Amino acid sequence: MNGSLFAHTCLMRHVPLVLRVNMAASMASQAAARGLRTATSKHILLDKLKCTWSSPRRWLNLQEYQSKKLMQESGVAVQRFYVADTASEALEAAKRLNAKEIVLKAQILAGGRGKGVFDSGLKGGVHLTKDPAVVGELANKMLGFNLTTKQTPKDGVKVKTVMVAEALDISRETYFAILMDRSCNGPVMVGSPQGGMDIEEVAASSPELIFKEVIDIFQGVRDDQALGMAANLGFKGPLQRQAADQIKRLYDLFLKVDATQVEVNPLGETPEGQVVCFDAKINFDDNAEFRQKAVFAMDDMTESDPTEMEAAKWDLKYIGLDGNIACFVNGAGLAMATCDIIDLHGGKPANFLDLGGGVKERQVYEAFKLLTADPKVEAILVNIFGGIVNCAIIANGITKACRELELKVPLVVRLEGTNVHEAKRILTESGLPITAAENLDDAAKKAVAAIKK
Repeated sequence: MNGSLFAHTCLMRHVPLVLRVNMAASMASQAAARGLRTATSKHILLDKLKCTWSSPRRWLNLQEYQSKKLMQESGVAVQRFYVADTASEALEAAKRLNAKEIVLKAQILAGGRGKGVFDSGLKGGVHLTKDPAVVGELANKMLGFNLTTKQTPKDGVKVKTVMVAEALDISRETYFAILMDRSCNGPVMVGSPQGGMDIEEVAASSPELIFKEVIDIFQGVRDDQALGMAANLGFKGPLQRQAADQIKRLYDLFLKVDATQVEVNPLGETPEGQVVCFDAKINFDDNAEFRQKAVFAMDDMTESDPTEMEAAKWDLKYIGLDGNIACFVNGAGLAMATCDIIDLHGGKPANFLDLGGGVKERQVYEAFKLLTADPKVEAILVNIFGGIVNCAIIANGITKACRELELKVPLVVRLEGTNVHEAKRILTESGLPITAAENLDDAAKKAVAAIKK
C-alpha cells in the first residue's frame, strides 16, 4: 500500500511503534527492520500538515480479510469477498460470488504477494480470473504451501487461508485518511484527489492537493464537512453524496474500534458509479485493548518473530538485525544513534533494543536473556542515558544477568544520568569483567575493538 503517511511523521527520537493493520498486508516488523538498517527517519508532511503522533507499545497484526470485515461491519463499501481454508471452499466461494471477474489472494502479513513465489511452483500470491474453476485450481497450489516474497523469511510463509473477492475496475483513485493530530487535540480528516500513489510525493510536489479538515469530537463529521471533503477529492454529482456517506462511515469505524488512524488508499470510483474502499490501513490504540477484546483476539501472531514476541511480553521493543554487536539502550532515538555509531566505527549492530522508561531489574535481566540467546552476538554494548531511568536499577539488573546467565561475550557499559555514581559503584564492586566507557563514541570503539581481539 502506498503512503504509510502520518503514523511516521515524527522526529528521530520518537520511533513510532504503531499497532498496524495493513490490508495490503505489509509485515510491520520486517519493514521496521529494513528502515533501521538504513538508519533513516522520514519527516513526512510534518511541516505542511503539522501532524504529530503517539507511540503505542506494539503491532497488532490482522490479515487483509479481517480488516475488510471490520470495515464491512461498519457499512464501509468494500469488495464482496469470502474466506476459504481449502481448495473446494475457494471454488464454492467463487461460484457464490457470481462476479464478472474474481481475485484470489493468499492471506499472509508480508507485502509483495503479487510477485511472490510458492514452493508448489505457482508464481504470484494474487491472481485474477473469470473462471471459478480456475480459482479452485489456483487455491490448490496456494493452500498448505510456502509463499516467499521480499518481506518474508527466505523459506517463505505457509499459506493457510485465501480470500476470494469480486474484482472491480477503478476509473479514478483518491486518498482519504482520519488520524489523531495532537496539534488539533483530536481527529482530523486528510484527503487528496490524487490517490493510489505515494501520498508523501503528492504532498511534496503538489501541496495544494492535500486537504485537511479538523473534526469536532462532540459533533463528529458534519454533513457539510463530509460533502466538502468529497468535493475536494473530486467526486461530483451523485458520487459526491456517496463519497460523503463513506467518509462518515469511516469515522464511525474510527470511533468504534478505538483507532488512531484509518487510511484508505485508494478510495476509488468504479465505472459503474460506485465509491469503494479498495485498500486501507487501520492503526489501533493499544490502551483500548481492554474494551476491544474482539479486535485484539484476532491478532495473528503466527508470522511474528519469536524473539520480538518474547520482548513484547516484557514491554521491550526489539528488532533483530544482521550484525554481531548487541545494543541495549533506553530510548528509540538513542538506540538508532547507537546503531549508527557502531557502524561508523566499523562494527555491525545485531539488534535494536529499546528499554523505554520506567524500567525494572527483571526487564534488564530478560533483555540480556534475549541478547545472549542470539548466536550471532559477539559483544554487548549497554548505552543508558538516565532521565526517567534510574541507572542503579540498570546496574543491578546487569550484574544479576551476568552472574546468572554466565555471560561469555565482552560487555561494554556507558551510563549517564540519574543515580549514575551509585550505578558505577555497583558495577565496579561487582568484580565482573565489565568494560566502562565515558561516552557513546568511546563505548562504540571499545565494543568494536572487543570483537577484533
